[in-house]
Amino acid sequence: MRICRFLIIVAILVLACPGTRAQFKRDAFTQNYSDLKDTTARKDSIDKMFSFKEFFRGVSHKQELLPGTLFAGSMLFIGSQQIYHKDYWKLPIIYGGLGATVGLGIHYRRNFNETGNEHDRNLSTAMFIGAGAIYWATLMDGVIRYPSGGRHPHPGKATLYSLLLPGLGQAYNGEYWKIPIYWGGLVASFHYYNLNNTNYLRYKRIYNEATDPESTTKPPISADAALYYRDVFRRWRDYSIVAILGVYLLQIIDANVFAYMQDFDVSDDLSMHIAPAVITPETTYAMRHTPFAPTGYGLSVGFRF
Repeated sequence: MRICRFLIIVAILVLACPGTRAQFKRDAFTQNYSDLKDTTARKDSIDKMFSFKEFFRGVSHKQELLPGTLFAGSMLFIGSQQIYHKDYWKLPIIYGGLGATVGLGIHYRRNFNETGNEHDRNLSTAMFIGAGAIYWATLMDGVIRYPSGGRHPHPGKATLYSLLLPGLGQAYNGEYWKIPIYWGGLVASFHYYNLNNTNYLRYKRIYNEATDPESTTKPPISADAALYYRDVFRRWRDYSIVAILGVYLLQIIDANVFAYMQDFDVSDDLSMHIAPAVITPETTYAMRHTPFAPTGYGLSVGFRF
């Protein structure tokens, strides 16, 4: 009976409002969101993700750059962030460090290829790791030096912090309690990736030995069983990779969203107000123009938060 009464009330409201359109905000029909003069619309546009012209104009100090544009360009043109921030004294350190570590890495790698000395290979690996650390530090330095414009936290900086180091964006936002959650997810995902990959390689070796007619090693299980377990652990290894990427992307999105939400003021007075309303349609924008636009009657629902 209650459902029937509810449906009857809804039907009466619908019949009492013929030809009307719901209007939650009248300004929505009068605003022009495609105005190129609107700074917000221009910044939020996704029509152009990256522009080399805009990037080089910013590096030459002819216009301001968003942190994402500056960061993306600096990944290819190393040191561009330092030029944009006018930290010219850092450029010799960056280029000298990268040149030395990469050059020594190539040198020791050649020695290893000629002599087979493990020490040379270890030195080569250490030099390449050092070059990667300098590259990472260069990008991090550029993000730290980017001005926040009086806003803290800055969404762009929070996003790039999490991109460079998982959990750093949450620390920048002041949400330290989230860091163990994301790092726990990453550590668990890496653990299961290593475990599943080890088992995958094990059963792959057993299957190869079981199907090799020249092999003298007797496998502990049959070829069919080894094939089954090989495919199972390979599938779970791939799931672990998806989990790693998922947690990594989730913490980046989390840092960005909650940096934006820092300015969102939520009142302690949460309430909902329902009252009768007369709806006069905007005939110019909301519907096809008619000489006699009917007035609708309905309910106005307001939320306060």
